[in-house]
Amino acid sequence: MPGMTRAFETITLGMDDGIATITLNRPDKLNAFNKAMMEELVGAFDATDADDDVRCVIVTGAGRGFCAGADLSGGAATFDYDKRGGWNGAESPVGADGSVDYSHPAVRDGGGILALRIFASKKPVIGAINGPAVGIGATMTLPMDFRLASDAARFGFVFARRGIVAEASSSWFLPRLVGIGQALEWCYSGRVFGAEEALKGGLVRSLHAPDDLLPAARALAKELTGDSAPVSVSLLRKMMWTGLGMAHPMEAHRIESRAIWSRGASGDAAEGVASFLEKREPVFPDRVSAAWPDFADWFDDPPYR
Repeated sequence: MPGMTRAFETITLGMDDGIATITLNRPDKLNAFNKAMMEELVGAFDATDADDDVRCVIVTGAGRGFCAGADLSGGAATFDYDKRGGWNGAESPVGADGSVDYSHPAVRDGGGILALRIFASKKPVIGAINGPAVGIGATMTLPMDFRLASDAARFGFVFARRGIVAEASSSWFLPRLVGIGQALEWCYSGRVFGAEEALKGGLVRSLHAPDDLLPAARALAKELTGDSAPVSVSLLRKMMWTGLGMAHPMEAHRIESRAIWSRGASGDAAEGVASFLEKREPVFPDRVSAAWPDFADWFDDPPYR
């Protein structure tokens, strides 16, 4: 891909024309998720946040799969985090008396660490789901702003069929996206379903022929960000996602008032009005890294690592 690239082992990251593309890159394993992939995806989103040239992020998979779920090569102990040493390699949370310290870092779900990092992204995120997306392969897409799918894609929230439960903060995200009834149906049954059902259920925005998927995702990224002020888009992402947890519209009024006050005096606001009056395309001067407002500690997320 033209533009800046950064090397990883389980993913690739490229940037072209303001759009970063993160590709899950274990095609021989259907891009199965492991600790290395979790850490590299977190690092990729750190990189896209830090790069002011990135306007939008697309996440897709190499080969015929998006992500087949957790790498099960560890056998029956795949989900036994204590036997595996946890996602962060910390010491065991199990005491000498057999009691478990559930607040210990080693207890944390690796999928949740990734989901919280995507949730905290300062750039819009689009999932281009090119094939099977099962387990963490499905739940990692939930904090993305939009999900586009190949008509060959398949989805599954298969946790109950593996003897575990929802992860990657999906018990928060999924009901908000598709409604509680649909979320429970998919999670209780654990069945794998096709792209048409995902579209009907509200999980994905649109379906595309396999060769048209990435072009459609890039076209959407351009439509979302091509004529918009990057700082405004970044703040809007935070305001909308955080607003899902607000208890009263007064909370939205408070943060909107601060944002309007802050951005109203910005170079972006002056350029937005001037370009409209002069009937020309805007050239917004502000950068996300330098113009993030001082009231934005209101958005502070719990640490994802």
